[in-house]
Amino acid sequence: MTAHRTLVRRILETGVGLGQDGTARRDLKITAAAVEEMRAAFRLFAPYEGIPKVSIFGSARTQSHDPLWELAAGTARALAEQGWLVVTGAGPGIMEAAATGAGAERSLGVSIRLPFEEEPNALVAVDGRQVAMKYFFTRKLMLVKESLGFVCLPGGFGTMDETFELLTLQQTGKMDPVPIVLLDRPGGTFWRGFAAFVTEQLAASGLVSVDDLDRVLITTSEAAAVTEITGFWRNYDSLRWFGAELVLRLRAEPSDAELADLNVRFSGLCETGRIERATTRPEESSDRDVPDLPRIVFTPRRRAVGELHRLIRALNELDSAPAHA
Repeated sequence: MTAHRTLVRRILETGVGLGQDGTARRDLKITAAAVEEMRAAFRLFAPYEGIPKVSIFGSARTQSHDPLWELAAGTARALAEQGWLVVTGAGPGIMEAAATGAGAERSLGVSIRLPFEEEPNALVAVDGRQVAMKYFFTRKLMLVKESLGFVCLPGGFGTMDETFELLTLQQTGKMDPVPIVLLDRPGGTFWRGFAAFVTEQLAASGLVSVDDLDRVLITTSEAAAVTEITGFWRNYDSLRWFGAELVLRLRAEPSDAELADLNVRFSGLCETGRIERATTRPEESSDRDVPDLPRIVFTPRRRAVGELHRLIRALNELDSAPAHA
């Protein structure tokens, strides 16, 4: 606690300030419940720090005989076999399918307390592998905050809410780049219809950019979904902003020829200058922020989010990149 004394003080001062402000009881109850729920969720995830996690979203109404059920289970199973933890909303349907595929030891659940829905599924309801939330906003925070990849299967309002939340966070840069897979049954048109709506209505009306879906993989293949999630981290590790400059940390240093080719292919990504090698900055060393990894640096156009995802994929496909994540 000593190391984080300033942050703890801020939390305490804010709580006292709410009382001094004469805040309404209802608002105090919301604040107290939200903080309590976040604490419980932080404690759930804490033992698994450093283990890659994937969140899988989808309908609570999908039945076990539906091909989507097995698609979710198979995708979760394949990711669990490669060392990933599978995070779900802990409910029935696709959530239960994913937990079943991953197995109890590779599953974590963040459930929501509703008056009419079923209890958390048996895979995450035991051994402290799930946490129950009152509010959707705290639940979504934990479903998104901990994961390095996302798989969305067809679902209703809740699934669409979660999907749009991911796209919004990526579009606005409030979330570091991550792989997002929109997975449908073979022959299914759910996500293709979604993409058509985004293209024909939102993009055509100038409400989003035409490349805002470039960061998303739409597929009906379990294997393609798994490859997208795991392959995204083959060479790319993380990023950090320093003013207008963006540093990407990699697992392998690109060669001179590879760097020259990247500058040709992604010249439009840079606001000024070129993509260049970088050394570890003092702030990264003092924060122990992967100081030993090789780095590249450039000054990107701030709205070139889709192209940033393409650059990450290109870095993962370099001959110098590791064979596996």
